[in-house]
Amino acid sequence: MGELILIRHGETEWSRNGQHTSHTDLPLTPLGERQARALAPLLADRDIALTLVSPSVRARRTAELAGLAAPRITPELREWDYGGYEGITTHDIHIVRPDWNLWTDGVTPGPEAHPGETPAEVGERADRVLAEVREAAGRAGAEDIALVAHSHFLRVLTARYLGLPPAEGTLFQLATGAVSRLGTEHGQPVITAWNVTLPESLFPTAVPETLEHA
Repeated sequence: MGELILIRHGETEWSRNGQHTSHTDLPLTPLGERQARALAPLLADRDIALTLVSPSVRARRTAELAGLAAPRITPELREWDYGGYEGITTHDIHIVRPDWNLWTDGVTPGPEAHPGETPAEVGERADRVLAEVREAAGRAGAEDIALVAHSHFLRVLTARYLGLPPAEGTLFQLATGAVSRLGTEHGQPVITAWNVTLPESLFPTAVPETLEHA
């Protein structure tokens, strides 16, 4: 395998407002769509053998606008289940729990369908994705593998790739519409690029919707 390319989806209304978003399936905002299109030139020189994408609309649309061909829907790439904190901002949580930290405390329980995840549980899911990547790497040869997913999950996955506990994902800030790359140096896992975005002044001109889906 070449490198593991991590792509966070473009902006949604909730990501813009700082609301925790896991299972709520929001579309990209107009800016989010422009961010997704701006990924194409950042990926243009990469030879990507396989793209795995979260089931969410925001991730799948990002992969489409970025020009990633035939992405494979991968449920394990879904965002951290925020349980009872779905849709709530960190600021509002701190009003009730001033010392709360997602990375060490996890979330308050939510409804039966979305009870929430601990950092360790997200880490276990990230490990399963990395195992799938390692299996696919044998077929990819020197080509890259891309993951299109979500901020907190990709940060946990990065920590696990580097051999760190899941909570160390707190070290890796990740913007909407950003590309990061994980690779190796002397056989050891390393970050080769992180949180790379194209300046908005350089965003590609949007393709009219009628032509885009022609």
